[in-house]
Amino acid sequence: METVPETDDQWMRIALAEAGTAREAGEVPVGAAIVRDGVLLARAGNGSVSLKDPSAHAEILAIRAATVAVGNYRLPETTLYVTLEPCLMCAGAILHARIGRLVFGADDPKGGAAVSLYRIFADRRLNHAVAVTGGVLREECAEILSRFFQEKRLRGMP
Repeated sequence: METVPETDDQWMRIALAEAGTAREAGEVPVGAAIVRDGVLLARAGNGSVSLKDPSAHAEILAIRAATVAVGNYRLPETTLYVTLEPCLMCAGAILHARIGRLVFGADDPKGGAAVSLYRIFADRRLNHAVAVTGGVLREECAEILSRFFQEKRLRGMP
């Protein structure tokens, strides 16, 4: 396993805090943070349920907030920290926003588009490259999701 710089852990903890806030709101507990040059540009948790918007994943909401913060729809030289490997929709947004680096916690074998189900960022036919680091605080990121779905099943909710 690769050595993770301390700052990756610190930024991922901010994403984890957003995942916790999302969980408290009844959302699937995924959180994201976008950083450039050591400055937090945006942070968000999932909002699909509360916003009644299937595109309101943590990554999308953080990208939207970061683009407003910088005044540009492109986010070059930024790092996106997210607690769960992004899906195809979010991977597309990451590419279009020109995010330079993706750091995620837990793999998503059912829908991950970075390394698990698809490897979108490894496709050199695309016009933008994203550096990918997975597994940062993997256990903590997976645990909050596992606990959420376990509690949901115990309550008999779909």
